[in-house]
Amino acid sequence: MDRRSFMKQGAAAVGAAAAMATAAEAAEKPVTPANSRKPNIILFLADQFRWDFVGANGANSSTNTPNIDVMAKRGTNFSHTLTNQPVCGPARSVLMSSRYATDTGVWHNDDMGLKTTLPTLAGELRKAGYTSNLIGKWHLGPGFLAGHKDMGFVDKAHRGGFDDLWIGANALELTSHPYGGSMWDGDGKEVKWENEYRVDFLTDLAEKFLRDQQHAEKPFFLFLSQLEPHQQNDMEHSMVGPKGSAKKYINAFVPPDLKALPGNWHQQLPDYYGCCEEIDKSVGRVRKVLEETGQAENTILVFMSDHGCHFMTRNTEYKRSVHGASTRIPFIVEGPGFNHAEEVTQCCGIIDMAPTLLDAAGVERPASWQGRSVMPLITDKKARAEWNDSTFIQISESLTGRAVRTRDWTYCIADITGDVSKPAAASYREYQMYDLRNDPAELVNLAGRKEYRAKADELQAELKRLMIAAGEKEPVIEEAKIYP
Repeated sequence: MDRRSFMKQGAAAVGAAAAMATAAEAAEKPVTPANSRKPNIILFLADQFRWDFVGANGANSSTNTPNIDVMAKRGTNFSHTLTNQPVCGPARSVLMSSRYATDTGVWHNDDMGLKTTLPTLAGELRKAGYTSNLIGKWHLGPGFLAGHKDMGFVDKAHRGGFDDLWIGANALELTSHPYGGSMWDGDGKEVKWENEYRVDFLTDLAEKFLRDQQHAEKPFFLFLSQLEPHQQNDMEHSMVGPKGSAKKYINAFVPPDLKALPGNWHQQLPDYYGCCEEIDKSVGRVRKVLEETGQAENTILVFMSDHGCHFMTRNTEYKRSVHGASTRIPFIVEGPGFNHAEEVTQCCGIIDMAPTLLDAAGVERPASWQGRSVMPLITDKKARAEWNDSTFIQISESLTGRAVRTRDWTYCIADITGDVSKPAAASYREYQMYDLRNDPAELVNLAGRKEYRAKADELQAELKRLMIAAGEKEPVIEEAKIYP
């Protein structure tokens, strides 16, 4: 289905799924002034988008992200944001529930679902009077594995509180390709498209939804969950940019953490750049329709990712490692409460995003959430000075690991047995340690070096504290040994 056909045939489905008033009905009702109700919220997630591929972060001379850069210039750029679990499903479970992945039911990617008993961002906003709407990839329903009956459609019980508009797929990377595929609406009806780049098709859906909101009585929460620049899993794990983008970026800048190590970045980087550029265009389209419909001033727009990408330089795939290439993510917000044209350099985690958005919307957070709002960091210098930069990271699948990350240090431990079948271990060994001030690309592993023992002990104590605070048992940690 091309764009023109979709726009003609899809309007009824989107309108029905969103359960909103028609334009004629809305015209008969008074429109609530934008500044007298809670702000709308758009959470724009670009899967596997590296922090340093945002131009505003000043670390990449080739990336082309003018629309995201405008967000950073106008709003607030949280430039030291980390994922608390560097792989798709677990990261998203932390994002939606503000609980660590070992508590969410999704501590690894395969065949698990987000616990339906947990309070979620969408559910809490809905209780506060919002509509909660999803377009794109979910990855939190049971049955992610290829061939499973639930890899596409997600029943209502497993949608995490997105009970209004739903046009998505549990595993979009397995139900679609860059220029065609399938998603499902809330009633299980298949929504197909072809001959249009996936990023653009999802943006078409978002534009239609946003235009339908001009006269809506309730504020909305929209989760626009793009797959790009994630690799296409059934195409030799390749990134696929828009046609012509690979040629455009053939000699683009290579980040230093990649350039120093073997991997597949030589083949994949040009398409990855193209994917990122198209994501930026999608952000621009969203911002434009908000302006055109008069909703911009009362809409919080978030740009973020679930994890980064190391292009097989650190293990046999793209993430699941403690390194900043996997764990450091963009988190840029503009709109009411965030338009301060500033950068916040304190560390925060993906676990903090749901509490932050509820705080910005004036909604009380559930007591069970483990994250903290970063709103105080925006204007309160005292809060910045007192903020604890330590961020707790859990790692699964590639290894069973735990880590603490600050602005200056990375410290990681791994299960001694190498067992990856369980969410946690009783005993760990020091595995990796990096001095980010002198080695930002994390190329020199300092674990086990005698001259860094005091710092390792300090980081180990902080990691134990974080593990206990997250609900884990205090572990036994064996020192790394590189000397006889």
